[in-house]
Amino acid sequence: MESTAAEGAKAPAAARPSPLTLPVVLAGVVLVAMSISGTAVALPEIGRELNASGPALNWVVAGYNLAFAAMTLVAGSTADRVGRRRTFVVSALIFSAGFLATAVSPSIVLTDTARIVSGAGGAGIMAAGGALLASGYQGAARNRAFALMGTMAGVGIAVGPTLSGLLISATGWRGSFAVFTVIALLVALGGTRVRESRSAAGRTDWAGSILFVAALALLMFALLEAPSRGWTDPAVVGTAGGGLLALIAFAAVQRRSASPVLDPALVANRGFLGWSLATLTTSIGFLGVLVFLPTYLQSAAGLTPAAAGAAMLLLTAPVLVMPMAAVTLVAKGVPARLLIVLALLLVAAGNLCLVTLGPRGTVVIAALPLLMIGVGMGVSFGITDGQAMSLVPADSVGMAAGFLNTLRGAAEAMVIAAFGAALLGFLTSRLGDSGRAAAVSSGRLTAAHRGSELAAFTRAWHLTQLGIGVLCLVLSAVVVVLVAGRRPRRAA
Repeated sequence: MESTAAEGAKAPAAARPSPLTLPVVLAGVVLVAMSISGTAVALPEIGRELNASGPALNWVVAGYNLAFAAMTLVAGSTADRVGRRRTFVVSALIFSAGFLATAVSPSIVLTDTARIVSGAGGAGIMAAGGALLASGYQGAARNRAFALMGTMAGVGIAVGPTLSGLLISATGWRGSFAVFTVIALLVALGGTRVRESRSAAGRTDWAGSILFVAALALLMFALLEAPSRGWTDPAVVGTAGGGLLALIAFAAVQRRSASPVLDPALVANRGFLGWSLATLTTSIGFLGVLVFLPTYLQSAAGLTPAAAGAAMLLLTAPVLVMPMAAVTLVAKGVPARLLIVLALLLVAAGNLCLVTLGPRGTVVIAALPLLMIGVGMGVSFGITDGQAMSLVPADSVGMAAGFLNTLRGAAEAMVIAAFGAALLGFLTSRLGDSGRAAAVSSGRLTAAHRGSELAAFTRAWHLTQLGIGVLCLVLSAVVVVLVAGRRPRRAA
């Protein structure tokens, strides 16, 4: 990973990135991050206005993350072939169109559909943006660029709940989505001024792309719908089976494709896989809390959307400052492997500590666990991408950036689905009524039964958090095994 300023000076002028590359990419990153964290605060308002709860309401966030996960890998490989700037600009336009449709949507079905469109656009922004940085910078400059990318993702996540809460309180949830529409158009305009770059790779693997999107979509549908339909429902069993078959077919196609969406050699790279799994683990430990805690704070602690968003700064503020702190420590000689292990342990421990959460003193009890998770996530943001990308050949940076963000998006989509399913399942078991359980999980408690419903909600939260914490511990152990002794090499 070591590089010098002299090496950067020797790079041909034509290979240097446009001065606008970094600011435009970072603006896109912060916008996508804000859209992920801020939407969670809007869920209770959306549910009340559109009369939605349970899986239908969860799709507002999960649909976005599903599309993000499914399309990021495809967008990364496409960016390498058709042009990274072109993919970035088109993706920003798609992102903007999805937010505009959400702002004017009259029903939950159209809202969910529009959010899926926005997720696909966000995938292209992140994958093509990461590829523009990886192809435009080398050595220490690349590490700094990715650390800044992590920092801006932290900025978006940090201010997303607070800003969205303030916008919702001032203009309603529709107004907050309209603001994102305008900002995304400005990002697209800025992207047209960035220098184009592409790989000399072959044609797009359409068969692999379709199979990958289908596999994730089918598996996510099964996971989200199972709590309300039942795990033995024909639709759930059929989509789950279809998703697994599509995933197997995808793996087979990638082995035979001349221009695969996901090169098997990339997955076989043990060091790259270890760093990729690290970012997946921190995403699992972070996003469940980010999405579902605001609803608990509003229903259990009686906070307003703005107050709930402000409370979430305990989780998101560390993500604002820790990426640059982590990369600075690495530059001073602190082993990146040591930092990521500490980060993973903080995320796992923070999730386990949240099993003490209750309706009294909620914010005070949650403060330290939220800070632990936020610090761990921030450290991960600062070092995982740079460490992983240093192991990737130069002509595959788009694919690698897509794979990293696909893992993040898949983890986020799956944890939203699993977290929501677990909450709903535990609530149904305690309340004996799936419809009532869906309403409670969405923060809609009834005055006559508030005590029993809140007790059930709290118990369901404890059990779900316990599962997330244990899962993070297991995945952390796997990461330690994969990255042990693997020193990153600067890509050619």
